[in-house]
Amino acid sequence: PQGIAEAVFSPNRIDEVYLDRLLTECSKHLSLLAAPSSLERVYDFDAEAFSPIVETAQRTAPTVILDIPHGWTSWISTTLARADEIVITAAPDLANLRNAKSLMDALKKLRPNDAAPRLILNQSGVPKKPEISASDFGSALGVEPLATIPFDPPTFGKAANAGRMIGQLNPKHPISQTINQVAFALAGRR
Repeated sequence: PQGIAEAVFSPNRIDEVYLDRLLTECSKHLSLLAAPSSLERVYDFDAEAFSPIVETAQRTAPTVILDIPHGWTSWISTTLARADEIVITAAPDLANLRNAKSLMDALKKLRPNDAAPRLILNQSGVPKKPEISASDFGSALGVEPLATIPFDPPTFGKAANAGRMIGQLNPKHPISQTINQVAFALAGRR
């Protein structure tokens, strides 16, 4: 029931112990700070709202990954400007290409001295849906896709319904292997 909302609305309480209490342990090497599951409250944040949480998490964990929602607000802009690395996830269609291009252009202005964001194409190969090839999508953005995740409703549905990661259900599945390769590339180690 607790998660990131409690942390954001209690900035004076943020320390390693409080953050550890809010984390949900998923496995030996993965804990999550969950998003709110209720819409009883409005979640509008100022530009610095997540800074104390991220800074505290960085002191206690070797890697901090933020799943930022689609949008462009002051807190998203500030958080992305301070990130060490950015990965854009997009479906291989025209609308996602337009959005990814807009985001890439905004990030180049926001982070002129940093490396370009990485790209992961998700839901590739949806039956009867036209899509842009990975090479064309990447070349339009000026980056090589880091990975392409296929459209696989049974695998993702089974994992979601079990509340588990794909790698926990089937570590030998090709999607698990792709996710591992992405993790290795981003962490810079095996």
